Amino acid sequence: MRALALVALVVVAGCGTAEPTTGGQVTVFAAASLTETFTRLGEEFESANPGVDVVVNFGGSSGLAQQIGQGAPADVFASASPANMEQVVDGGGTAAEPVTFARNRLEIAVPAGNPAGITGLADFAHADARIALCAEQVPCGAAAKRAFEAAGVTPRPDTLEQDVKAVLTKVRLGEVDAGLVYRTDVRSAAGRVEGLAFPEADRAVNDYPIAPLAKARNAAGARAFVDFVRSDRGRAVLAEAGFDAP
Repeated sequence: MRALALVALVVVAGCGTAEPTTGGQVTVFAAASLTETFTRLGEEFESANPGVDVVVNFGGSSGLAQQIGQGAPADVFASASPANMEQVVDGGGTAAEPVTFARNRLEIAVPAGNPAGITGLADFAHADARIALCAEQVPCGAAAKRAFEAAGVTPRPDTLEQDVKAVLTKVRLGEVDAGLVYRTDVRSAAGRVEGLAFPEADRAVNDYPIAPLAKARNAAGARAFVDFVRSDRGRAVLAEAGFDAP
């Protein structure tokens, strides 16, 4: 893994040695659905750049955008929605034009064995089904709203969560019968939940933009990390996790 990361960074740097592209701490604010991939990419980036420490703050994109707008120290923002990135852009918070680096789509997540016999979005309207959804202000919730509208279904959620991992956790623990999460989250659960595809997911695909931030304390590190995420190696890690290419 380290060799691949080194190659990618050397290409970006345009040199023939394995010298670090930057040093110091790189603070990344990233959507919760990027937890596994950005943890892995951060580790590979560190291995390829001795002296670099990647610190990633994962959470709902809306909350992260708000924190950045309030002056939270961050070098890079990776959002699960263009709308939340636009909040940061409108506030003058980005140092470069955001670029879409991945796409993601929803799946119905159910506990292993699907004990409630969930078959599709119509089940989310049943009063006896225990349902978890993301709140509408976060990207997974906005995508869920579009999917339900496309299906003509009015859901009856028992709980609204502030990020997709919280929904996934409730499904995994059997606290709910079903939830809407991203396809990548089902894959990350590695058999502890089951995923059910549904046709309306095609109407609710989320673009993921990334950008270095205007108030970055490590501007060089921010640019290098964004380049790495968009490199061949970054795209390979994202594809393995189930993300679609932009």
